[in-house]
Amino acid sequence: MKRRTLSIVLIVSIVLILALSACKKTVGTPEDNAAAKEEDAEEEEETYVIGFSGIDMENPYFITLEQAVREVLEEEGYKLITKDPGSDCDAQASQIQEMIEEGIDAIILSPVNWEEITPSLEALKDAGVKIINVDTQVKEMSYVDAYIGSDNYSAGVICGEDLIERCPEGGKVAILECPTQNSINDRITGFEETLATAEKGFEVVAREDTGGEFGRALEASKKIFEENPDIVAIMCGNDQLAVGAKTAANVAELKEVLIYGVDGSPDIKKELKKPETQIAGTAAQSPINLGKSAARLTIDVLLDHSFESETYEEVFMINKDNVDMYGVDGWQ
Repeated sequence: MKRRTLSIVLIVSIVLILALSACKKTVGTPEDNAAAKEEDAEEEEETYVIGFSGIDMENPYFITLEQAVREVLEEEGYKLITKDPGSDCDAQASQIQEMIEEGIDAIILSPVNWEEITPSLEALKDAGVKIINVDTQVKEMSYVDAYIGSDNYSAGVICGEDLIERCPEGGKVAILECPTQNSINDRITGFEETLATAEKGFEVVAREDTGGEFGRALEASKKIFEENPDIVAIMCGNDQLAVGAKTAANVAELKEVLIYGVDGSPDIKKELKKPETQIAGTAAQSPINLGKSAARLTIDVLLDHSFESETYEEVFMINKDNVDMYGVDGWQ
């Protein structure tokens, strides 16, 4: 009996020792868990950090673009830092410097001013940050690792072709532009060069720099309509400007003027559903597809995979005839 009792005590003691040893591996002193902490730190360090700097994060187009970028990157375990320059090139420069100091590995960038962004591009390159230029090109493309955007020249072309078909006799035209944004420059160039091919002439009687902003587009359009009540059409560099032009046309009680935008925004598509609207159409982009493609491109650049240095996505006309195909409650 005594020998059996001693055996039982010995077995219990061994079990307790083993249990305590097992616990010590996970809940011991900081020294005991140092290896696990080092592994966690290494995992955090391996996560790429990517910056996003759009032109204006109050613009629904850039909001949607950023959301699509974020969805893809976060699914892949990357961290996204977003800054809003609010159409201010100085603010964008300051925010880019902040992101460099925060340790970004790459940036997805749409410049507020395609020329004045150059010092920021230099700073990014010096810091070893990969630059993915999206939607609106920078002037000094040699700094950029990759560019992806819509075919903006074609957007202007399809608006011009539509106007020629609607107004075969030609007429007076106005333009709402933004010289600091190359995407808008390309759209306006495509539009004007297409009108130049018309059998009957179109005369550009006014052009206004709107800075790409709704408020400035509204005031510029009021002025244009006051001075040119017989205008047949107004070409707008994006849909926000088109909404400003439409508001001014309502104030001036001009029902026949044709207004063109670029983007394919829900606001413009809703206008196209109305029985009477001055909106003739919008050369549509897909910020959802563009954002997802930009995110995947960024990953390829960071991981040194093969990628296209320049990618241009197709645009298409949305008007009264086909708006139901694309819906009005969101972006295509």
